[in-house]
Amino acid sequence: MITTRDKILSAVMKPTRYTGGELNSVIKNPADVDVRFGFCFADTYEIAMSHLGLKILYHTLNDREDTYCERVFAPWTDMEEEMKKHGMKLFALETGDEITHFDMLGFTLQYELSYSNIVNMLMLADIPVRAKDRDESYPIVCGGGPCAYNAEPVADIFDFFMLGEGEDSIHEVVEEYVKWKKSGKKNKRDYLEAIAEIEGIYVPSFYDVEYNDDNTVKSVTPNNPHAKPKVRKRIMKDFNATYAPETIIVPFGEVVHDRVMLEVMRGCLRGCRFCQAGYIYRPLRERKPERLLGIAENLLACSGYDEISLSSLSTSDFSGLRDLTDGLLKITEEKKIGLSLPSLRIDNFSLELMEKVQKVRKTGITFAPEAGTQRLRDVINKNINEEDIINSTNMLFRGGWTNVKLYFMIGLPTETMDDVCGIADLAQKVLEVYFAIPKEERAKQINITVSTSSFVPKPFTAFQWAKQDTRDMLIEKQNTLKSAIKSKRIRYNWHDNKTSYLEGVFARGDRRLSEVIIKAVENGCKFDGWGEHFKFDVWMQTFDELGIDPNFYTARERSYEEVLPWDHIDIGVTKNFLMRENEKAKQSVTTPNCRQKCAGCGVKSFGTGVCYE
Repeated sequence: MITTRDKILSAVMKPTRYTGGELNSVIKNPADVDVRFGFCFADTYEIAMSHLGLKILYHTLNDREDTYCERVFAPWTDMEEEMKKHGMKLFALETGDEITHFDMLGFTLQYELSYSNIVNMLMLADIPVRAKDRDESYPIVCGGGPCAYNAEPVADIFDFFMLGEGEDSIHEVVEEYVKWKKSGKKNKRDYLEAIAEIEGIYVPSFYDVEYNDDNTVKSVTPNNPHAKPKVRKRIMKDFNATYAPETIIVPFGEVVHDRVMLEVMRGCLRGCRFCQAGYIYRPLRERKPERLLGIAENLLACSGYDEISLSSLSTSDFSGLRDLTDGLLKITEEKKIGLSLPSLRIDNFSLELMEKVQKVRKTGITFAPEAGTQRLRDVINKNINEEDIINSTNMLFRGGWTNVKLYFMIGLPTETMDDVCGIADLAQKVLEVYFAIPKEERAKQINITVSTSSFVPKPFTAFQWAKQDTRDMLIEKQNTLKSAIKSKRIRYNWHDNKTSYLEGVFARGDRRLSEVIIKAVENGCKFDGWGEHFKFDVWMQTFDELGIDPNFYTARERSYEEVLPWDHIDIGVTKNFLMRENEKAKQSVTTPNCRQKCAGCGVKSFGTGVCYE
């Protein structure tokens, strides 16, 4: 039978985004399950299908006999137009069914600029956007992912959030849903009260927020006896035993990360003061090389991929890296499978390791010095020095690498124009390393790319109190750096200051922003992370319409006494520790990594990981 979906696919740019039916996707009869769960990713198919969390939760839910998890992605603008033309609502890939009557919809919150897409997807599904307007006849809408740690800007949209790692908690909320559904689904509040008892579950409607006259938060207090004063994140204590899918879906079309991703560890021991992921995923926990080799063989066999990538925040800190890469090479060399090692640190990788990686194919290398001067690298606790950078690039150039990308941030706390020009100086020194090698010993071409993003202060970091550079300041710094780079062999890329500004507003925003997001979508905003669709002027007009000043969230430094919108969330890292780190940053004093010396951040309370090595 030809469906409406089939008819309109010929009119869109990439039909494979919407067909489903890929190798290893799960097919069940919806009539045979108790729970239909839509895993929703508020971006396009090729972004969503590159996300490791989707692969884990999709398969773990589908391993349940009582649950059918299907994928739901944001249709691109051409598909949305066709859907509206044909009166078609947002649908799931596996069955093509409209999601309006699914039991649960789970959105992963990966990036603040995808919030408008979440609202737009609910509108396309004909589901009321605000949680208070959805009765028991609509799906329960939940969220998770890194942005859920400060979910206040979208709090009015969601029924609940899962904070932390969801491999266990997602099963617990599904089990409670089955009980509630079988009891007749009389009152949504009953279900929310039941799951509010589960560690890591945050129900925003169970908390009242009061504001001071100066617009800062006065208090966040529970209004329901089932709500905890502080919601503590969940982690997987035994990461080696944590669920890993035996199969993965193989997309029909090209996706961003089109390869097997092998998650070697979670967390990070480095403590870079700007890095939210480094704090919220603590403590560092590892998988054993032998377990990883078994997972790798399974995933390569079921997918036919010709590349495998090791996934973590800092792969070269993985204690079993030598054993793992040796084992992987036995699998990959013979079959001509490429091995990719992203997230390597400048100060602890070796030519031996890089030679292993290039046995099948040689790729470019990205290093992240983050700052151009040693003073600023100490401020952010990067714990690398110029000698590390020079030695590492020398090693690479002598090994035949010619494509090197250097990644920096501008707008970091205490940054001066000398620090900005230091980026150009450092890139020039790296270029000089190449030319210092005799011609006969180096490769012919050299490509150095300097890339800068704009610093956005994030919750649960040492810099969560810092003010963000204004757009004018960022433009001035970008222009200064552009002028300071003299060689044509060094290419400079930079991030758009407007998207960084809006990201900063939502990163540290409060509940009053929910209405701004909904109104902005009504005014035409969506796909804000895509330059061609980003409507900055419409966002600014929407803030103005609702009488909210976005500069309130970005342009001021916060005091330690101020109640932050996310203070009722507990990630294990204490606020006192973050304050100490912020003070050390002001004095350019570094903190050793977790394996060198425990800094007393608080995550030892989880009873696992690097804290107990």
